[in-house]
Amino acid sequence: MPTRPQGEQGSRASASGADPIPGRRDDRLHVQAPPRPLWRYRLIGRVLRILTRTYSRLILEGAELLPSGASIICFSHQNWADPFFVISALPAAPRTHFFGPEQSDMSRGVRNRLMRWGGVAVPYRPGGRGLLAATRRVEDLLAAGDFVAIAGEGRIHSGESVILPLLEGPAYMALRSGVPLVPVAVNGTSWLGFRRRVRVRIGRPIMPVGETPRRPRAETVQALSAEARASLLLLVADFPDPPRSRWIGGRLTELFNDWPEGARPPVPPRGKAPGADT
Repeated sequence: MPTRPQGEQGSRASASGADPIPGRRDDRLHVQAPPRPLWRYRLIGRVLRILTRTYSRLILEGAELLPSGASIICFSHQNWADPFFVISALPAAPRTHFFGPEQSDMSRGVRNRLMRWGGVAVPYRPGGRGLLAATRRVEDLLAAGDFVAIAGEGRIHSGESVILPLLEGPAYMALRSGVPLVPVAVNGTSWLGFRRRVRVRIGRPIMPVGETPRRPRAETVQALSAEARASLLLLVADFPDPPRSRWIGGRLTELFNDWPEGARPPVPPRGKAPGADT
């Protein structure tokens, strides 16, 4: 679930109701969905908890650190199924919504329809169109006391102890709304396997310091992003890389993975992120 915090000005046409493409519906109408009934969210959460806890040995650590109200959840991302484990590990209340995916039409595809039906996603169009409307939707959800989860790395990666440099989205949203930024490490999903351990470890919330301007300064966003990444690196440091899954587990792991490199990259040396100093 990628995050793109910038580009508000370029998205104003979409958010104000102007059609960027003749004959196409407005981004908010075409992508966004109205708030869904609570029972739908609870049903999806219950089904996912049953599925994830049946197939995997889901372990939650640090639950006592999780805030009771509105927060930005910045989670690590190795696999398409990571959001399922996040929503299964977090409490049923408050609701957890996911920023993304980047989709042109949420009414196509089984996963998109399910997320739209349950109201658990805040999607936006490819290229960042409609991003301003999505940002405002996030602010509304936070004002209602909900969680908003963001894959801070913006893409999947290989390596259980790896955290790629974070995009600015999680820090930007937290600063803009004045809510805690909570690092959450998801380990064990690099290769899914029946009854293999999947750990969701919650880190100490990072509180924005000072006022909450509508446009946080770039250096403030960068500092908060760096602090969140440092916390995530500590949270994942002790988890070993599992062996490659075979048969069903291997196919399930790669079922919906979209690798920017075109294929799964090799696991880098422990503690090292490709192209970044750690």
